[in-house]
Amino acid sequence: MMSDCIFCKIAAGEIPSTKVYEDDIVLAFKDLEPQAPTHVLLIPKAHIASAAEITPENSALVAHIFEVAAKLAKELRLDNGFRVVNNCGEDGMQSVQHLHFHMLGGKKMGWPPYPAN
Repeated sequence: MMSDCIFCKIAAGEIPSTKVYEDDIVLAFKDLEPQAPTHVLLIPKAHIASAAEITPENSALVAHIFEVAAKLAKELRLDNGFRVVNNCGEDGMQSVQHLHFHMLGGKKMGWPPYPAN
């Protein structure tokens, strides 16, 4: 755990969240500023700063996160589909330096998700 990481503190239970799933590896909770009717953040409990730090030694947790996303999609009744987004680094608009995935659903998504500059 990184002492100054907000997601590490949420995973440790030091900061409250609205949990939708938890096991030994991953925590999923509702986003405080939802961008869709369903907006869940999926985070590994182990601190990994970003997708740029995924290695052969830690990549299995990413597979597990996607297994959890598939399970949650069924539980949250996202039968028509959903989007999973990861922002990586400054140009990717990563706001919290802890690997996380946004799971969005409950409405038809547009593309591209952000206006081109």
